[in-house]
Amino acid sequence: MKVLIYGAGAIGCYIGGRLANVGHSVTLILRQTSAELIMRDGLFLNEGRERLRTHPNAVTSLRQALLDGATYDVVFLCMKSYDIDKTMDEIAAFYPNIPLMITMQNGVGTEEKLVKEYGAERVIAGTITTPISIDGSNSFTIERSDRGIGLAPMLKKGQDIRPWVDMLNEAGINTIREKDYRSLKWSKMVLNLLGNSTSAILNRHPRTLYKHNVTYNLEIDMVEEALQVMHKSGIKVIDLPGTPAAKLAFSVEKLPRGLYKPLLARIVGEARGEKMPSFQIDLSRGRERNEVIYHNGAVVKQGAEVGVPTPVNTVLTETLLRLVRKEEDWQQYNGRPELLINKIKQYRAESRGKSKLPADLS
Repeated sequence: MKVLIYGAGAIGCYIGGRLANVGHSVTLILRQTSAELIMRDGLFLNEGRERLRTHPNAVTSLRQALLDGATYDVVFLCMKSYDIDKTMDEIAAFYPNIPLMITMQNGVGTEEKLVKEYGAERVIAGTITTPISIDGSNSFTIERSDRGIGLAPMLKKGQDIRPWVDMLNEAGINTIREKDYRSLKWSKMVLNLLGNSTSAILNRHPRTLYKHNVTYNLEIDMVEEALQVMHKSGIKVIDLPGTPAAKLAFSVEKLPRGLYKPLLARIVGEARGEKMPSFQIDLSRGRERNEVIYHNGAVVKQGAEVGVPTPVNTVLTETLLRLVRKEEDWQQYNGRPELLINKIKQYRAESRGKSKLPADLS
């Protein structure tokens, strides 16, 4: 197969490297420094005792990937969710007849944009649970071998995704097939909510949040809202490779909070390792966009559509976006959860249990 990896960061290089290793013709679109190193020295993937060295083609733009009439059988979209609009503009300019696309963004909402523009038959929803660390511009370490990828069709009937599931499995990437793309994407999104926006706003590692009842309860309130929105929307929570989202949902909805606190704290701590979550990393680097819109913001937006109040997710979304835009001083929230708690109380009092869509999400 001729495979294009568009937005080849850690995830894209992992997928591309594995596919190249079993003989697929792979082209990566990535930053110039990484492209030069990969073309010169190869791409390295480290997993346990295994160290793979592959030699995919590496370029720096979609235009360059299409030189000399190059064509592809499938395109993996591996950029951040907030880059999808820019990506669609580039596709419109250089690759209007783009073939099948497999999305690998975190959060929800990117698939619907692509379907509206290109049709459901050209889009497969994907998600990945494998944590990958960056060792260098052309070297990556797969931290958990028990994780993997999930794929789901965007068409309810007539879209056979088994060849792509098989392709990834044959490349050594554990891949499952799910019928409902919403279950796939929302189940992963709920997992991504844990220790992300709260951690970014308070500038504290998720492990710290789950040690203290105040921030732990805030996190559980946030997840409960997301699960209520899913149930009202008819979206089933499912387990993903190596990540028991359905079991988490059962615990949150059925068991006393104190009973599963130690387990959840361990899960969150192990999932993040020593790294801060992506929302905090983007905020600390001064980036003007944040994927919170596709996570907590998506919960708020869907909640407004189905009539489920989401005060915690609303406050987290609005606060983080204000920090991104530098409309509030990030330092004032540093280790001070009481500010968030007070904001949520105020929002609940003002909204009186009604769903309210923030201006950023309308």
